[in-house]
Amino acid sequence: MLDLAVLEIFKTVAELRSVTRAADLLQRAQSNVTTRVRQLEDELGAPLFLRDGKRMTLTPEGQTLLAYANRLLSLAEEARQAISPGKPGGRLRIGTMESTAASRLPVPLARFHSRWPAVDVTLATGSTQILIERVLGHELDCAFITQPPWMDGLPAEFEAVRVFTEELLLVLPGHHPAIASPADLRVDTLAAFEQGCAYRRLAEDWLAIGREKPLKLLELGSYHAILACVAAGSSIGVVPRSVLDLHRPVLDLCTHPLATVDTMLIRRRGYHSAAFEAFLETVQAA
Repeated sequence: MLDLAVLEIFKTVAELRSVTRAADLLQRAQSNVTTRVRQLEDELGAPLFLRDGKRMTLTPEGQTLLAYANRLLSLAEEARQAISPGKPGGRLRIGTMESTAASRLPVPLARFHSRWPAVDVTLATGSTQILIERVLGHELDCAFITQPPWMDGLPAEFEAVRVFTEELLLVLPGHHPAIASPADLRVDTLAAFEQGCAYRRLAEDWLAIGREKPLKLLELGSYHAILACVAAGSSIGVVPRSVLDLHRPVLDLCTHPLATVDTMLIRRRGYHSAAFEAFLETVQAA
């Protein structure tokens, strides 16, 4: 029978790829962490890590166990919160798109922490596709996403609440003439996030209309980088107005309206906790 405490140790080592860092985070002796991991390997009869000096990399068996560990530990936390449903507490793991984290969450997160300081909140950013996978895999409790253009509705495993509306803009260099269609573009590179970003897909679908030659793609990791490339005149980008407004005073850019989209807060169907309900209430009141 798997021990939840051991699974927590294993999960922490797997995520940090280091016994030393895991021991520091868990406030345990390194020797204790090493012993517990080796005991788990002996119990399961399979190596869970490839050891390269101090670096720990998961084996295929370790990757399989990590998926189960995430689910088991998540369910255990849900059970703990269900026993005391009245007052928010425990942990709440929130996933979010970069744009939502930058322009929408600072105020509600500050209010939530001020009212419920006992809740251990963690925030992770990623593309819509990655966030969906992480919620489904019990790595996150909830996530802010945009309805993926490549999906005909969300999978049945999710519940969703619409919380924000974003105006998506095609952002062009300041010297670029106004455009009416993709054929009017004079820049041939789209600066965007990695594959799996819903905003990128919406932009790609619109930009493909009426163009003989596809745009080049420049994958970047932040809106700061995307807007810098656009301002430099080498690219176009797709950015929510709420994010662009944060940078507007210092950038000379042109814009073209692209779409209006909803941001949804998703969770696994059946997932409930006082912490989540309090957070949702805070977001909706913002």
